[in-house]
Amino acid sequence: MSWVGRLFDERDTLVRMVALDLSGVGYLVLGTQAGRPATATQWILAAAAFAVALVFHRRPLINLIGQAALLAVAIWVIDDTMINQVGASWGLLELTMWARRPRTIWLAAGLLAAVDLIDSIGDPLGRFASGVFGLGVTVGVPLLLGLLIRATRELGRQAEERAAEEQRRHESESRAARADERSAIARELHDVVAHHVASMVLRVGVARHVLADVDPRVGEVFDDVHGTGAAALADLRRLVEVLRNADGVNGDAALTAIEPSALPAALGAAVDRARQAGITVEADIDPAVGTLDAVRGLAVLRLTQEALTNVAKHAGRSALARLSVSVVDGAVHWEVSDDGSGSVPAAVPSGGGHGIVGMRERVEVLGGRLEAGPAGAGWRVATVLPAVVPAPSASPAALAVTPAPNGRGTLPGPHAPEPA
Repeated sequence: MSWVGRLFDERDTLVRMVALDLSGVGYLVLGTQAGRPATATQWILAAAAFAVALVFHRRPLINLIGQAALLAVAIWVIDDTMINQVGASWGLLELTMWARRPRTIWLAAGLLAAVDLIDSIGDPLGRFASGVFGLGVTVGVPLLLGLLIRATRELGRQAEERAAEEQRRHESESRAARADERSAIARELHDVVAHHVASMVLRVGVARHVLADVDPRVGEVFDDVHGTGAAALADLRRLVEVLRNADGVNGDAALTAIEPSALPAALGAAVDRARQAGITVEADIDPAVGTLDAVRGLAVLRLTQEALTNVAKHAGRSALARLSVSVVDGAVHWEVSDDGSGSVPAAVPSGGGHGIVGMRERVEVLGGRLEAGPAGAGWRVATVLPAVVPAPSASPAALAVTPAPNGRGTLPGPHAPEPA
């Protein structure tokens, strides 16, 4: 907090009163308005004003009433009322800053104005008029200054509330974006799993019909695997149907998994769509992306769509974007950058994500880390999706003791004893 803010902070009321009292003591010691030493009566009234200010520094209304009463006495008994006048005016300033109700402020200002005019009652009109004008200094200045500080403090409080509300709104939107992106990723992963399960069921079904003369136990295994795969596929389809509720899907979020071999063509289509919107795109796509697994392939496509959309929105038409996708030792190196030279935003259909938040969520799910930030006059986003570590295959011995999915006992493996 700056020193100006601390000067009028409610917690430092006692500090202000001590400083005010010390300045009053200095005034009495160094000389009064007439240049003569302060009288005993002045010291008594000043000491009373000092004490009231210190004792009631947390109660501005009582302090003002006490200071106004001492000022009224000083007007009648002494000529130099500077100490008591400053004390009463400062009391009005404190009350104006911290009073809870505006009515209290105006009543206090009226009380101090009436006390200040006591000295002019019954005197010539000219002196009364000068007393009225003097109220501008003794009443008007502390009143206006207090109202200004009060309004500034209220504006500061409202600004803090708006900032806190904006922060909460931003966090809420970020959480919603991450949840929506995770939901889209979940739908896509289910699509991938369903695709492979359907392929497995199809192959088992073909094997059942092609291999007619097989051991009954092998036929039983085929039947069991086919039935379990079909049941799993049905469950996956029901779950995907729930996840694909049209009310909860935005844009292209329902895009299903693509065949890995179709990824280069899909990336080319995304680049063409950006070019049609007026963006110049230099694309360097490694043909090896066609060998990626479906999950990382779909992630690369989504990242590309979202990044080119952001170029269109923020860099605008006539911008130059560079897309680079390569596969090195199984890891995917992906990058999109632009020169930021466009002017008018282009209209490119959304990639179905939530900007940087959604892109980062998608990358982190796959074990990568998204880098996004300014690059010269433009912007750059890049990531490396780690290579997929193949799962260890089960040994024949493990297969020999694997429980059958239907719970009918163990399946005989190559080294299992023959049943009696």
